[in-house]
Amino acid sequence: MAITEAELRQAEDRMAAVRDGGHAVSARYDRHRKRVIVALDTGVEVTFPSQLAEGLSDASPDDLADIEVSPAGLGLHWPKLDADLYVPALLQGVLGSKTWMARQLGAEGGRSRTHAKAAAARENGRKGGRPKKVAATA
Repeated sequence: MAITEAELRQAEDRMAAVRDGGHAVSARYDRHRKRVIVALDTGVEVTFPSQLAEGLSDASPDDLADIEVSPAGLGLHWPKLDADLYVPALLQGVLGSKTWMARQLGAEGGRSRTHAKAAAARENGRKGGRPKKVAATA
């Protein structure tokens, strides 16, 4: 499949528009704070805990320290982990794929410990707990 000059120009224009929103010029891992620090072309630095990002949560500090910034500044890559983050998404608070983010949010919600949730769990326990699943017969 051949790409026309017009399609190439359109793609370059789209990338330029995305870069105008801020792109990475450098990235490093702060071992003391256990955070990834991304410096943007605007002078702003964005930091986030490595354990919050897909593919980085269980990594060693040595693996986290090896970060590559893509030539366009729109991507971060950890070669030892085969992990990538898209800088524009990072600026929106997206630290992984939709599936991964949904799983993280669901796990966090399941861990919430409110007084009402604890009371409901105790009441359910008094009733014998969660009902057993019964196999359907055809």
